Amino acid sequence: MISEIAAWLFALFVVDPLHAEIRERVDAANLPVQALQQSQQCVATHGPRLLQRAGEEPVWATGTAIGIATGWTSPTTLFDTSDPSCAALTQIFQGERGDAEA
Repeated sequence: MISEIAAWLFALFVVDPLHAEIRERVDAANLPVQALQQSQQCVATHGPRLLQRAGEEPVWATGTAIGIATGWTSPTTLFDTSDPSCAALTQIFQGERGDAEA
């Protein structure tokens, strides 16, 4: 029961907002639609694995959700950066951080 609640909260506070944030960043950066599609494919591919882990490891799910919500953890750490569909996602999140530092 606790594992199901942890997975649901992880989806509510991490996965769902991540979809919206990806769309906002792609729109703001005027990136091609292909970048948005690749990012969504990455989340669709890795999302179920993350939800399974959240269900199996509620402490990890809670810590990760807090880290992402507070900005201590980058969402890109959740995804396999060697996956070609996740490369666009990594660039979207790293590109904004690089712009903020410049």
